Amino acid sequence: MGAADDCDVLVIGSGAGGLATAITAKKHGLSVLVIEKEPVFGGTTAFSGGVLWIPGNRHGEAGNPADTREAARTYLQAETGNFYAPEAVEAFLEAGPRMLDWFERETSVKFVPTLYPDYHPTKPGGVDVGRSVLAAPFDSSVLGANLKRLRPPLSTITFMGMMFNSSNADIKHFFNATKSATSFAYVLRRLASHALEAARHGRGVQVTSGNALAARLAKSCFDLGIPILTETPALRLIREEGRVTGAEVGGATPRRILARKGVVLACGGYAQDLARRAQVYAHLKAGGAHVSPVPSGNTGDGIRLGEEVGGAFDAEFPQPAAWMPVSRVPGRGVFPHLLDRYKPGMIAVLSNGRRFVNESESYHDVGEAMAASGEASAWLICDRRTIRKYGLGHAKPAPMPLALWTRTGYLKTGATLEDLARACGIDAAGLKATVEAYNRGAREGRDEQFHRGETSFNRYLADPGHKPNPCVAPVGQGPFYAVKMEMGDLGTFDGLKTTAPGEVLDRQGDVIPGLFAVGNDRASIMGGNYPGAGITLGPAMTFGWITGRHLAGIALGEETAA
Repeated sequence: MGAADDCDVLVIGSGAGGLATAITAKKHGLSVLVIEKEPVFGGTTAFSGGVLWIPGNRHGEAGNPADTREAARTYLQAETGNFYAPEAVEAFLEAGPRMLDWFERETSVKFVPTLYPDYHPTKPGGVDVGRSVLAAPFDSSVLGANLKRLRPPLSTITFMGMMFNSSNADIKHFFNATKSATSFAYVLRRLASHALEAARHGRGVQVTSGNALAARLAKSCFDLGIPILTETPALRLIREEGRVTGAEVGGATPRRILARKGVVLACGGYAQDLARRAQVYAHLKAGGAHVSPVPSGNTGDGIRLGEEVGGAFDAEFPQPAAWMPVSRVPGRGVFPHLLDRYKPGMIAVLSNGRRFVNESESYHDVGEAMAASGEASAWLICDRRTIRKYGLGHAKPAPMPLALWTRTGYLKTGATLEDLARACGIDAAGLKATVEAYNRGAREGRDEQFHRGETSFNRYLADPGHKPNPCVAPVGQGPFYAVKMEMGDLGTFDGLKTTAPGEVLDRQGDVIPGLFAVGNDRASIMGGNYPGAGITLGPAMTFGWITGRHLAGIALGEETAA
């Protein structure tokens, strides 16, 4: 190991939690160094939707007077049950809106409001709009030479490398390109602009969602002179006289990095730690499959480093990860089913041909139902009219030819329901009976089995132009199509035990001096549930802000000039 570098704060990991901590600490007078084992920075944040769940934020306040701190507290109590953590929840509710305002005032990070309802808006304290904000789109070319180190977005959710927010008007234009001269002209301009960007920079630079958040956070780091050292893995923590004082790092220049104030673990959880998740995920222990779209580098390094110096980790949540139904796209990777399930005319069935869930609930709820089914997989099914209007999984709507996906086997198809069942290995009689029963109510816009479309969240990502229920339409005439959904995740909930400011605790409940954890390396305050859009990034940035201030000696309620 070579000579030692030194700083006040060493942050291990470059996602939203780590970069938020780094920026906050630096703005409050500390010297900060960020290290990242992968060749790109941005972590899972760069793959994400870029949404933060922040109750009481100023963006949503005017549109939703029901979004009070008391209501948010009640909602989190209802959502987390026996895992409600009052001290951490109070810190989050107090600091969240302040964190948001601080980053928008002091850095390049900017947000726009969304209309996302809470995922369970009918529960006590739930609201129909206002608690989620979205990273504003960003021209990432301002990163200059560092652009090549920004993690690209997940390729399966882009179109020819272009990014869109789920509520972006771009999507409507692309869906209507063959029906509207205005939309056709818009799409041509967008494609031409993207082609010029790719020719000049090697990728699209007009980024949205989590890629925009990662780029904005990184730009703020570089503006402050915070180095982000990629290809620099942390090998082990240095502990002297009971205090964590730094880390030994590898890469091109192995050395020791000493941190006078503290080391912050921000490695993104253990979604790709195959051994640990095999011990924790019930569907894997039962013999099911799991495929995660989370970056392959999220192998639990932060949790391992913490445990090596005595940090406490327990897999205690009933749902240890944020579940996401995904499908495997041959030659392309993993596609997360974020939008298609909500559309009218689509149903999900098990191998017995029976429905098992309200398809328009959140990805986590649908994933939980898949796991509970005992199969850890399901088939998303629709007719030709529906797939040509909305697409299905990675298969795009008209005018894209469906042969692009049927010839690879990604899409299964059949002239009749019986034919489709044979192609998928589904019980044909069960599928036919299910469709017949579903269609009886669907013709009038009703889901008699699961009451789909009866909450504001169900309707939010559906088709508002479809009446009377934007989520429900019959599965009509063949040919029919299906894609296999499997269990995936957006990241893990279980993490190291910490205090509210992020100090890592040992098995006796004592603080390990000098060691902190943020993001998915610390146990989630959500108790293994998924209350709303952005419940990972919202706490990650909020507690990163709290931890950064704590490292600078600033108490939660204390106001500062910065």
